[in-house]
Amino acid sequence: MGLISGIVMGMIFGISLMAGWQYMMKYRSSKRVAKAVDIKLLGSLNRDDLKKICGENFPEWISFPVFEQVKWLNKQLAKLWPFVADAAEAVIRESVEPLLEEYRPPGISSLKFNKLSLGTVAPKIEGIRVQSLKKGQITMDIDLRWGGDPNIILGVEAAMVASIPIQLKNLQVFTVIRVIFQLAEEIPCISAVVVALLSEPKPRIDYVLKAVGGSLTAIPGISDMIDDTVDSIVTDTLQWPHRIVVPIGGIPVDTSELELKPQGKLTVTVVKANDLKNKELIGKSDPYAVVYIRPLFKVKTNTIENNLNPIWNQTFELIVEDKETQCLTIEVFDKDIGQDERLGVAKLRLIELEAETSKELEVRLLPSLDMLKVKDKKDRGNITIKVFYHEFNKEEQYAALEEEKKILEERKKLKEAGVIGSTMDAIDGAASMVGSGIVGGVGFVGTGVGAGVGMVGSGLGAVGSGLSKAGKFMTRTITGQSSNYRKSGSSTPVNSAQENGGAKPL
Repeated sequence: MGLISGIVMGMIFGISLMAGWQYMMKYRSSKRVAKAVDIKLLGSLNRDDLKKICGENFPEWISFPVFEQVKWLNKQLAKLWPFVADAAEAVIRESVEPLLEEYRPPGISSLKFNKLSLGTVAPKIEGIRVQSLKKGQITMDIDLRWGGDPNIILGVEAAMVASIPIQLKNLQVFTVIRVIFQLAEEIPCISAVVVALLSEPKPRIDYVLKAVGGSLTAIPGISDMIDDTVDSIVTDTLQWPHRIVVPIGGIPVDTSELELKPQGKLTVTVVKANDLKNKELIGKSDPYAVVYIRPLFKVKTNTIENNLNPIWNQTFELIVEDKETQCLTIEVFDKDIGQDERLGVAKLRLIELEAETSKELEVRLLPSLDMLKVKDKKDRGNITIKVFYHEFNKEEQYAALEEEKKILEERKKLKEAGVIGSTMDAIDGAASMVGSGIVGGVGFVGTGVGAGVGMVGSGLGAVGSGLSKAGKFMTRTITGQSSNYRKSGSSTPVNSAQENGGAKPL
């Protein structure tokens, strides 16, 4: 009996073992098939699909295999960081504080570092791409992420308000840094280094502002002012095509070929606006338009009082430094007592403009260029502009470069004299940037520093005429149709609806 029961139990155990083994093999096979399907699907994903799955913080080597991981470099950077941080803090104070003052918004009278410490957490390099785009140069793109523990406190002062310490907390940086090494035949074999932030993917600097021993409400709109200042500094000084050129090796070298040069002139006529949003409780808004490619070279139209359908018909001439990456920004403001309120903004990409061809466009105004942060997404009206792009030859290019330097110097003098509150202020509507030998000359009129800084331009064009305030910076404004315009060419929109809310030719 015991023998029979043992045989039966053995058979049952054996059959169970075989059934379990077969089930496990089928399960593993189905898992392998499902995994293979998932891998195939992942392999078919493009960059946009990966962004949706991983968010915007995914490293570049995920979608671009040419980016190599450099774990060894991150280990060395972590060890070197205490020394690098100390040196970087001194460099940042020396180089960034003047930029804070230069790009300081009009509503703030002083902006500087009260405390600056980069903390103990080193940045992380997610990947590096090395390429040779030009003979005699090595180009390196560094995918950098930093979620450190810095202690940064800004001292902010405004009219009738004492200094308020404002701390930048939870600082995070996501960007791709382009480093270009100019090669040389002598030791150390590198004559200069060019550093810039790539515009795509767009650099991200996230932080939270907190008042130390006070309240952010003491200065209305302070958060937006600081955000705009940080964005302007990054965009206008560090983001490609703008760059920092550093000669190294102690050998005198010509870095002019590495520096950014003007490419052309953009003539912009701000014709009119329609159906602007009314910001006044009594009466209507008093709109004016601000036009610029670089924030340091803002110009603005005259103010049309009590009108939601203003007609300006004013022309400005702006320098284009890199047509492929730069944009024309148009902002419409309501003139008010104290701080003016923005009615809408639009942006046009210059890459789609054809040289020597004029276009008339009707552009939809948006509440903000970053619509994700906007709750009120109601229509802000439209603005009509004309654009005409002229590409410089070599002679015009160098003349424009010198003229830009002169204009920046004059802005600084006007600021010191109190004519303008900041070098970021838009110059009043009588004129636009005009280059010596390029677009007619620069005119400055004044009776001395006491009444405003005044200079008389010696370009090929006419000297600026009388001003409402002596010493006010003069740029040329043309009322009515521009003589540079010819018959409208292509009817292709300059920009996509995603960028500017829908620009359409008239």
